Amino acid sequence: MAKNIQSLERAAAMLRLLAGGERRLGLSEIASAVGLAKGTAHGILRTLQAEGFVEQDAESGRYQLGAELLRLGNSYLDIHELRARALVWTDDLARSSGESVHLGVVHQRGVLIVHHVFRPDDSRQVLEVGAMQPLHSTALGKVLSAYDPVARVEAVGNERPALTARTITAEAEFEAVLELTRARGWAADVEETWEGMAAVAAPVHDRRRMPVGAIAVTGAVERICPTGDVRSELVAAVRDCARAVSREIGAGRF
Repeated sequence: MAKNIQSLERAAAMLRLLAGGERRLGLSEIASAVGLAKGTAHGILRTLQAEGFVEQDAESGRYQLGAELLRLGNSYLDIHELRARALVWTDDLARSSGESVHLGVVHQRGVLIVHHVFRPDDSRQVLEVGAMQPLHSTALGKVLSAYDPVARVEAVGNERPALTARTITAEAEFEAVLELTRARGWAADVEETWEGMAAVAAPVHDRRRMPVGAIAVTGAVERICPTGDVRSELVAAVRDCARAVSREIGAGRF
Protein backbone atom coordinates (compact mmCIF):
# COMPACT_ATOMS: atom_id res chain seq x y z
CA MET A 1 0.00 0.00 0.00
CA ALA A 2 1.33 3.42 -0.92
CA LYS A 3 2.22 5.70 1.96
CA ASN A 4 0.39 8.98 2.52
CA ILE A 5 2.30 12.17 1.85
CA GLN A 6 3.10 13.61 5.27
CA SER A 7 3.17 17.26 4.23
CA LEU A 8 -0.35 16.96 2.76
CA GLU A 9 -1.59 15.28 5.92
CA ARG A 10 -0.18 18.13 7.99
CA ALA A 11 -1.74 20.76 5.71
CA ALA A 12 -5.10 18.97 5.93
CA ALA A 13 -4.84 18.91 9.72
CA MET A 14 -4.24 22.67 9.78
CA LEU A 15 -7.21 23.34 7.52
CA ARG A 16 -9.46 21.19 9.71
CA LEU A 17 -8.19 23.05 12.77
CA LEU A 18 -8.95 26.44 11.22
CA ALA A 19 -12.37 25.20 10.10
CA GLY A 20 -13.22 23.98 13.58
CA GLY A 21 -13.72 27.35 15.27
CA GLU A 22 -14.81 30.89 14.61
CA ARG A 23 -11.69 32.67 15.81
CA ARG A 24 -8.38 33.20 14.07
CA LEU A 25 -5.42 31.20 15.35
CA GLY A 26 -1.79 32.23 15.83
CA LEU A 27 1.24 30.32 14.58
CA SER A 28 2.11 28.96 18.03
CA GLU A 29 -1.46 27.73 18.61
CA ILE A 30 -1.56 25.98 15.23
CA ALA A 31 1.88 24.42 15.63
CA SER A 32 1.03 23.14 19.09
CA ALA A 33 -2.36 21.77 18.06
CA VAL A 34 -0.97 19.74 15.16
CA GLY A 35 2.25 18.74 16.92
CA LEU A 36 4.77 20.52 14.71
CA ALA A 37 7.73 22.80 15.22
CA LYS A 38 6.88 26.44 14.57
CA GLY A 39 9.24 26.60 11.60
CA THR A 40 7.63 23.60 9.93
CA ALA A 41 4.13 24.89 10.63
CA HIS A 42 5.02 28.31 9.28
CA GLY A 43 6.32 26.82 6.03
CA ILE A 44 3.09 24.90 5.45
CA LEU A 45 0.95 27.91 6.33
CA ARG A 46 2.96 30.10 3.96
CA THR A 47 2.33 27.63 1.14
CA LEU A 48 -1.39 27.43 1.93
CA GLN A 49 -1.52 31.21 2.03
CA ALA A 50 0.17 31.50 -1.37
CA GLU A 51 -2.47 29.18 -2.83
CA GLY A 52 -5.32 31.16 -1.25
CA PHE A 53 -6.40 28.40 1.15
CA VAL A 54 -5.34 30.38 4.23
CA GLU A 55 -5.34 34.13 4.96
CA GLN A 56 -3.26 35.99 7.54
CA ASP A 57 -4.61 39.05 9.31
CA ALA A 58 -2.18 41.90 8.69
CA GLU A 59 -2.52 43.41 12.18
CA SER A 60 -2.62 40.36 14.46
CA GLY A 61 -0.67 37.91 12.30
CA ARG A 62 -3.31 35.26 13.00
CA TYR A 63 -4.57 32.81 10.40
CA GLN A 64 -8.00 31.88 9.10
CA LEU A 65 -9.43 29.94 6.17
CA GLY A 66 -8.92 31.66 2.83
CA ALA A 67 -11.36 32.58 0.11
CA GLU A 68 -10.11 29.91 -2.32
CA LEU A 69 -10.94 27.09 0.08
CA LEU A 70 -14.32 28.60 0.86
CA ARG A 71 -15.05 28.98 -2.84
CA LEU A 72 -14.07 25.41 -3.59
CA GLY A 73 -16.07 24.07 -0.68
CA ASN A 74 -19.17 26.23 -0.94
CA SER A 75 -19.56 27.01 -4.58
CA TYR A 76 -18.45 23.93 -6.44
CA LEU A 77 -21.91 23.33 -7.58
CA ASP A 78 -21.30 20.71 -10.24
CA ILE A 79 -20.85 22.53 -13.56
CA HIS A 80 -23.14 20.05 -15.31
CA GLU A 81 -25.85 20.73 -12.75
CA LEU A 82 -25.40 24.50 -13.10
CA ARG A 83 -25.69 24.18 -16.86
CA ALA A 84 -28.74 21.91 -16.57
CA ARG A 85 -30.52 24.34 -14.24
CA ALA A 86 -29.77 27.22 -16.61
CA LEU A 87 -30.87 25.60 -19.89
CA VAL A 88 -34.48 26.75 -20.00
CA TRP A 89 -33.74 30.26 -18.76
CA THR A 90 -30.81 30.89 -21.08
CA ASP A 91 -32.80 29.57 -24.06
CA ASP A 92 -35.60 31.99 -23.18
CA LEU A 93 -33.11 34.85 -22.81
CA ALA A 94 -31.59 34.19 -26.23
CA ARG A 95 -35.05 34.03 -27.79
CA SER A 96 -36.31 37.22 -26.14
CA SER A 97 -33.11 39.24 -26.70
CA GLY A 98 -32.32 37.93 -30.16
CA GLU A 99 -28.67 37.60 -29.12
CA SER A 100 -26.14 34.97 -28.05
CA VAL A 101 -26.14 33.95 -24.39
CA HIS A 102 -23.14 32.63 -22.45
CA LEU A 103 -22.88 30.99 -19.03
CA GLY A 104 -19.40 31.28 -17.53
CA VAL A 105 -17.57 30.22 -14.37
CA VAL A 106 -14.23 31.18 -12.84
CA HIS A 107 -11.48 28.83 -13.96
CA GLN A 108 -7.80 29.40 -13.27
CA ARG A 109 -7.17 33.02 -14.32
CA GLY A 110 -10.13 33.46 -16.61
CA VAL A 111 -13.76 32.68 -17.38
CA LEU A 112 -14.63 29.25 -18.72
CA ILE A 113 -17.69 29.18 -20.99
CA VAL A 114 -19.77 26.18 -19.91
CA HIS A 115 -22.91 26.88 -21.94
CA HIS A 116 -23.58 28.85 -25.13
CA VAL A 117 -26.96 29.50 -26.72
CA PHE A 118 -26.71 30.66 -30.32
CA ARG A 119 -28.30 33.85 -31.51
CA PRO A 120 -31.72 32.78 -32.87
CA ASP A 121 -31.18 33.63 -36.52
CA ASP A 122 -29.70 31.92 -39.56
CA SER A 123 -26.24 33.46 -39.28
CA ARG A 124 -23.17 31.25 -39.11
CA GLN A 125 -21.97 30.89 -35.51
CA VAL A 126 -19.25 28.97 -33.68
CA LEU A 127 -19.94 27.06 -30.46
CA GLU A 128 -17.84 28.59 -27.69
CA VAL A 129 -18.33 26.00 -24.93
CA GLY A 130 -14.89 25.32 -23.45
CA ALA A 131 -13.48 28.67 -24.55
CA MET A 132 -11.71 30.92 -22.05
CA GLN A 133 -12.42 34.63 -21.71
CA PRO A 134 -10.37 37.22 -19.75
CA LEU A 135 -11.53 38.39 -16.33
CA HIS A 136 -10.59 42.04 -16.72
CA SER A 137 -12.28 43.00 -19.98
CA THR A 138 -15.41 40.86 -20.46
CA ALA A 139 -18.80 41.45 -18.86
CA LEU A 140 -18.72 37.91 -17.46
CA GLY A 141 -15.24 38.44 -16.04
CA LYS A 142 -16.08 41.77 -14.43
CA VAL A 143 -19.15 40.34 -12.73
CA LEU A 144 -17.24 37.34 -11.41
CA SER A 145 -14.35 39.55 -10.27
CA ALA A 146 -16.79 41.85 -8.48
CA TYR A 147 -18.48 39.08 -6.51
CA ASP A 148 -15.90 36.28 -6.23
CA PRO A 149 -12.91 37.23 -4.01
CA VAL A 150 -10.62 34.73 -5.71
CA ALA A 151 -11.48 36.05 -9.17
CA ARG A 152 -10.90 39.58 -7.92
CA VAL A 153 -7.42 38.71 -6.66
CA GLU A 154 -6.59 37.18 -10.04
CA ALA A 155 -7.97 40.12 -12.01
CA VAL A 156 -6.43 42.84 -9.84
CA GLY A 157 -3.16 41.10 -9.04
CA ASN A 158 -2.21 40.11 -12.57
CA GLU A 159 -1.50 42.03 -15.75
CA ARG A 160 -4.53 43.40 -17.59
CA PRO A 161 -3.45 43.62 -21.22
CA ALA A 162 -5.08 46.13 -23.56
CA LEU A 163 -7.08 43.98 -25.98
CA THR A 164 -8.62 47.04 -27.69
CA ALA A 165 -8.30 50.80 -27.30
CA ARG A 166 -11.16 50.68 -24.77
CA THR A 167 -9.80 48.00 -22.43
CA ILE A 168 -9.46 49.19 -18.84
CA THR A 169 -5.95 48.38 -17.65
CA ALA A 170 -5.24 50.79 -14.74
CA GLU A 171 -5.79 49.18 -11.34
CA ALA A 172 -7.64 52.11 -9.75
CA GLU A 173 -10.00 52.43 -12.71
CA PHE A 174 -10.61 48.67 -12.77
CA GLU A 175 -11.35 48.63 -9.02
CA ALA A 176 -13.87 51.43 -9.61
CA VAL A 177 -15.56 49.27 -12.27
CA LEU A 178 -15.85 46.38 -9.80
CA GLU A 179 -17.35 48.70 -7.18
CA LEU A 180 -19.88 49.99 -9.70
CA THR A 181 -20.71 46.41 -10.72
CA ARG A 182 -21.45 45.42 -7.12
CA ALA A 183 -23.55 48.55 -6.62
CA ARG A 184 -25.79 48.03 -9.65
CA GLY A 185 -25.65 44.21 -9.95
CA TRP A 186 -24.41 43.92 -13.53
CA ALA A 187 -21.45 44.68 -15.78
CA ALA A 188 -20.95 45.63 -19.41
CA ASP A 189 -18.23 45.18 -22.01
CA VAL A 190 -18.47 47.63 -24.88
CA GLU A 191 -15.65 46.86 -27.33
CA GLU A 192 -13.22 46.23 -24.47
CA THR A 193 -12.44 42.68 -25.61
CA TRP A 194 -13.47 42.52 -29.27
CA GLU A 195 -13.94 45.40 -31.69
CA GLY A 196 -17.59 45.80 -32.68
CA MET A 197 -18.92 43.55 -29.91
CA ALA A 198 -20.66 44.35 -26.62
CA ALA A 199 -22.09 42.34 -23.74
CA VAL A 200 -23.96 42.70 -20.47
CA ALA A 201 -23.74 40.16 -17.63
CA ALA A 202 -25.17 39.43 -14.17
CA PRO A 203 -24.11 36.98 -11.43
CA VAL A 204 -25.60 33.62 -10.47
CA HIS A 205 -25.50 32.78 -6.74
CA ASP A 206 -25.99 29.56 -4.81
CA ARG A 207 -28.02 29.04 -1.63
CA ARG A 208 -25.21 30.49 0.46
CA ARG A 209 -25.16 33.61 -1.69
CA MET A 210 -21.79 32.60 -3.12
CA PRO A 211 -21.17 33.48 -6.79
CA VAL A 212 -21.07 30.28 -8.86
CA GLY A 213 -21.20 31.77 -12.35
CA ALA A 214 -22.48 34.58 -14.53
CA ILE A 215 -24.80 34.93 -17.51
CA ALA A 216 -24.20 37.31 -20.41
CA VAL A 217 -25.94 38.47 -23.55
CA THR A 218 -23.43 39.22 -26.32
CA GLY A 219 -23.90 40.84 -29.70
CA ALA A 220 -22.95 43.61 -32.08
CA VAL A 221 -22.47 47.05 -30.52
CA GLU A 222 -25.17 48.63 -32.67
CA ARG A 223 -27.72 46.16 -31.28
CA ILE A 224 -26.61 45.97 -27.62
CA CYS A 225 -26.07 49.70 -27.13
CA PRO A 226 -27.37 51.61 -30.17
CA THR A 227 -27.34 54.97 -28.34
CA GLY A 228 -24.02 54.43 -26.53
CA ASP A 229 -25.50 52.92 -23.38
CA VAL A 230 -26.54 49.30 -22.96
CA ARG A 231 -30.25 48.92 -23.65
CA SER A 232 -32.09 48.97 -20.32
CA GLU A 233 -34.40 46.14 -21.34
CA LEU A 234 -31.37 43.91 -21.99
CA VAL A 235 -29.95 44.70 -18.56
CA ALA A 236 -33.30 43.82 -16.96
CA ALA A 237 -33.59 40.60 -18.98
CA VAL A 238 -30.08 39.40 -18.09
CA ARG A 239 -30.59 40.17 -14.39
CA ASP A 240 -33.96 38.40 -14.38
CA CYS A 241 -32.41 35.36 -16.02
CA ALA A 242 -29.52 35.25 -13.52
CA ARG A 243 -31.95 35.57 -10.61
CA ALA A 244 -34.10 32.77 -12.01
CA VAL A 245 -31.11 30.42 -12.30
CA SER A 246 -30.00 31.41 -8.80
CA ARG A 247 -33.45 30.42 -7.50
CA GLU A 248 -33.20 27.14 -9.40
CA ILE A 249 -30.05 26.22 -7.48
CA GLY A 250 -31.51 27.23 -4.14
CA ALA A 251 -30.43 30.84 -3.64
CA GLY A 252 -33.92 32.02 -2.73
CA ARG A 253 -35.13 35.44 -3.68
CA PHE A 254 -32.68 38.23 -4.68
